[in-house]
Amino acid sequence: MHEVSVMASIVESVLKELEKHQVSKVEEIELILGELTRLGREQMEFAFDIVSNGTLLEGSRLSIIEEPIEIRCPNCSFEGPAGRLEDEGFSHNIPVLSCPDCSKPVEVIKGKSCMVKSLKVLE
Repeated sequence: MHEVSVMASIVESVLKELEKHQVSKVEEIELILGELTRLGREQMEFAFDIVSNGTLLEGSRLSIIEEPIEIRCPNCSFEGPAGRLEDEGFSHNIPVLSCPDCSKPVEVIKGKSCMVKSLKVLE
């Protein structure tokens, strides 16, 4: 479960940043998770509860914003959501990372993020 190591790094970074400020309590952490990270929401929430235990973040609310995949085609200028390969044999639908209009390779412009968007704190 790599979510624990990812969340441990996030918590460590947040705590390091909080050292620069006079914060008495963290009420909420807002996290953006891109679809291509393949990090599970429930696993991230569970990992947060574990790794924040005994820190300034203990008891704060973790709010996860899911970031869908968006692509841009340098060939035909298409910009929008990635197509999906759906099959009954798959447990998940699979994003198609080629242009839905011209079938050329695309650039992923959204969906890879794993970052803290904001913190709600009490001073």
